[in-house]
Amino acid sequence: MNDTIVNSRQEQILKLLKEKGRLSRSDLNGQIISKKGNSRITLNRDLGGLVMAGYVVAEGKGRATTYGLVTKNPLLGYLDLISYFEIDQEKRKVKKSFNSEVYKNLANLFSKQETELWEKGKNRFREAEKRLDPSIYKRELERFVIELSWKSSQIEGNTYSLIETETLIKQNIKAYGHPEEEAVMILNHKDAFEMILDKKETFRKLDFYDVVRLHNVLTKGMVTSGVRSQKVRITGTVYEPLSDKHELENALKQLVKYVNVTEYPPEKALVLAAMIAYLQPFADGNKRTARMLANAVFIAHGYFPLSYRNVDINEYRSAMIVFYETNNLFNFKRIFMNQLEFAMGNYFQQ
Repeated sequence: MNDTIVNSRQEQILKLLKEKGRLSRSDLNGQIISKKGNSRITLNRDLGGLVMAGYVVAEGKGRATTYGLVTKNPLLGYLDLISYFEIDQEKRKVKKSFNSEVYKNLANLFSKQETELWEKGKNRFREAEKRLDPSIYKRELERFVIELSWKSSQIEGNTYSLIETETLIKQNIKAYGHPEEEAVMILNHKDAFEMILDKKETFRKLDFYDVVRLHNVLTKGMVTSGVRSQKVRITGTVYEPLSDKHELENALKQLVKYVNVTEYPPEKALVLAAMIAYLQPFADGNKRTARMLANAVFIAHGYFPLSYRNVDINEYRSAMIVFYETNNLFNFKRIFMNQLEFAMGNYFQQ
């Protein structure tokens, strides 16, 4: 079993523990294994995985053992996306404006096992760079860029297929029947990643203007560059980001400062991926900038970048809205970890 990815049975366990508090194994047996395809052995394995991954804590021994959610960091408590979105957006209890208090809990975001996986990925990525034939490494890098450009654009509503994206990037041939801006968006992703590779040392310690420059590359020919000066609203949520340009610039500088004093690179990347989107400092392209900036940090520190190729778009958007409204990171971090697993299994294989 993969202990960094929560399966459907484990979701059931987490949901029960959230609803009922601490439960014994026999309590869970009665509600989980009665369902088709489950067994005590499967339940025990799933519970062990949740404990190892840092989602659940066990207390007691033998039959007296009980299980409960780990709630040390309030941002990482289990939250069921389906149940959350069954409530109309106007009726949900949400944080409607930017909450600077979120920084108090943006630390120690990864469990011991998750950290070990990041380090395993880092070692594998570095070994691939050393051992792969340069021509093969270049082809793998090109494949990664194509798939990242396609999926990141698709998350934003772009309708290019993966094959059309490959043709555009490799041969500069635009697909028939698509708006011009879709091709621009994809090619901007390619240019942004090339800039990251060319200036990767720059992203070891961020500067306010590094963020602005990366956004400029990603949105060239599409939107006005620079920090926005007007109010923006986000589809599907009542959350409203800051609207004053001076406040936005200060908030973005605060984020950069926070990330620079954060020591662990994957934690830097996760904070950027969530917080740039949450802050919405630009008129458009915020989530694209968030994803690419996180990848810039990964590349700068020798970790696997994430392509998001197999991410479920609606799950990604839902996890992002949940963070906007509640500052809960459970589901967004889960996507992050899933994408690390995907990257390790699909890119730069030796």
